[in-house]
Amino acid sequence: MAPRRPADPPQTTPATPLSRLAELHGVATSYNPSPDRTVAASDAALVAALTALGVDASTPDAVSTALAAQAAEARERLLPPTVVCWGGRAPAELAELPDGTRLRITTEQGETRASAEQLPPGVHTLRATASDGRTADAHLVVAPARLPTPPGRTYGLLVQLYSLLSRRSWGMGDLGDLAELTAWAGRALGAGFVQVNPLHAAVPGAPTDPSPYRPSSRRFPDPVHLRVEDIPEFAYVDEPDRVRTLLERAERLRASVLHKGALIDRDAVWELKREALELVRTVPLGPGRRAAYVDFLAEEGEALEDHATWCALAEVYGSDWRRWPESLRDPRSPETARARGELMDRVDFHTRLAWLTDAQLATAQRSARDAGMALGVVHDLAVGVHPDGADAWAQQEYFAAGMSVGAPPDAFNARGQDWGLPPWRPDRLAASGYAPYRRLLRALLRHAGALRIDHVMGLFRLWWIPQGRPPTEGTYVRYDAEAMLAILVLEASRAGALVIGEDLGTVEPGVRETLRTRGVLGTSVLWFERDWDGDGLPLPPERWRADCLATATTHDLPPTAARLTGDHVELRDRLGLLTGSLEDERAAAAADTGEWLTLLTRLGLLWGASGGCTVSEEAEIQAVHRFLLLTPARMIGVWLPDAIGDRRPQNLPGTWDQYPNWRLPIADAEGRPVTLEELAASPRLHALLDVVRAGAQTGGGRRARGGGGGHAAR
Repeated sequence: MAPRRPADPPQTTPATPLSRLAELHGVATSYNPSPDRTVAASDAALVAALTALGVDASTPDAVSTALAAQAAEARERLLPPTVVCWGGRAPAELAELPDGTRLRITTEQGETRASAEQLPPGVHTLRATASDGRTADAHLVVAPARLPTPPGRTYGLLVQLYSLLSRRSWGMGDLGDLAELTAWAGRALGAGFVQVNPLHAAVPGAPTDPSPYRPSSRRFPDPVHLRVEDIPEFAYVDEPDRVRTLLERAERLRASVLHKGALIDRDAVWELKREALELVRTVPLGPGRRAAYVDFLAEEGEALEDHATWCALAEVYGSDWRRWPESLRDPRSPETARARGELMDRVDFHTRLAWLTDAQLATAQRSARDAGMALGVVHDLAVGVHPDGADAWAQQEYFAAGMSVGAPPDAFNARGQDWGLPPWRPDRLAASGYAPYRRLLRALLRHAGALRIDHVMGLFRLWWIPQGRPPTEGTYVRYDAEAMLAILVLEASRAGALVIGEDLGTVEPGVRETLRTRGVLGTSVLWFERDWDGDGLPLPPERWRADCLATATTHDLPPTAARLTGDHVELRDRLGLLTGSLEDERAAAAADTGEWLTLLTRLGLLWGASGGCTVSEEAEIQAVHRFLLLTPARMIGVWLPDAIGDRRPQNLPGTWDQYPNWRLPIADAEGRPVTLEELAASPRLHALLDVVRAGAQTGGGRRARGGGGGHAAR
């Protein structure tokens, strides 16, 4: 991820009919790859985006017709499809209604009101009737003005769950490991949270895409994370030989990763767990368990039925629904309903897996709170879904056909990025009152103390790329950020959860300020926090923002040990990823790290750095975290692999099969995989977390010894 920079000042008034039409539908006509450079979007990109929004702009006549229709609709329209009311104050749109307009508001609770004042939080229905007979129906989102500010400071651990194997894991970390981690970190370390990667359901395949950021469904979790032995019915499986064989295979799978250097094999883990879960399903549920399952089915309703139906159909026809028989590509077709009935046994299997996984997610959060964690589990919301998967099939009307989400070219990536994720249509979301977005947030927040939103700028706009075209030929499409934020604040406040926005990279002006106003925390990564508007040197701690989660690294960046030693440059060189010479890249990385170490020394944080003494890498990592504690950041995150000197990134952006992304277990400085039990006993881990815990409790790390808070020397 590139360091953040300002971007995209307000655009000038479009000059052509196509540009005017694009702007009316939130399609940007230009973008800024750097603050001093503006690039116009191509006409082809504008036409493609408008087509995906249901607007014909294929010819000049079609553009003129669309503009005329838009003008006529604007004259007749009383209200947009969704309006927002912050903190009980009436929306501005209502004040602009013609004199004499009558309102009828039906709240979520079924009450009827004639005024938008003092409404309870929720998504209500609104009908406006003007004196000339025109009517308009709208969704009225009533949200608190902001999320509460977190009380005090808390620190926690960041980990990719699959990478955290215990002596009980079946080849990858699972929800039993998460419950164990939260209980230990809360009770023994005083941690306030554990942040994990997205646990969304993956698209099955051979091999399965290992990235947790390209899921089949964001609404439902992946049963590969289940701890099979923790399912109550597993103890009553009446096939001891098969159970023993399964456990022996699990032991071999675990040993291959922990002791034989094998990568995490998600497919092998799932094959083993699926066999075990088929056995578990043969055990009848007791009355209480059956009642809980029935309640879950009723609560999740059609969305769960759709998800399980897709899973059952994928077993027959493959995981790309666009290659299924045409009649089954429509989730509402009679043929799909008939297939669902014929596959009801498999549909029930997948709904039960969703229920079991949801129950273990609840156990992990309950374990965290019982251990005294202020927040508990921080879940992660991926920016989108795989085009082949369950959500893309079940929610087709909400996705922009023929488009993919990515990032435009900029100073750090001249080719741009295509993430291969279909974007939501902002018009369809607004017309539904953001129903799929609301249901998604509600499901994720149910067992979360906080929610991290990947690429939170996507609440404001996304870079749409016509499928089959390079990222350079895309354009930004705007969303109603007011409504997206209101829904987010509403659902998070109902759940009593915090929200953390991943706001790294290119961020347009005003986005961070808007998020802060609504109580959404940002993300600050040490290596990117420089005085970009001044001398470019590391930003002193007192100039960091308070409303953020501050960390030394993330899953997409080198571990701190690799950053300090320069190993990340050597890795990229071995993989042929350097854009300059190895010598130049080494020098640039060493200069970057050197400036930070100089500042840490001046602040008195790099203990033992005086008198020409050589400071160990472990001491430098501790100093980095002492620095984070000197900032006003409300949350401090420790990347768990940093605590034992792991040098390997979990994901190396820009690679596919060149590097084992998302398949590495946590390892020590020598690359030896380390179990959860060994982590808990690691002197190096305890030394680092003692530093962080002491600093978090006192409101800061060890204060500077005569260093002051200024920049490091040039």
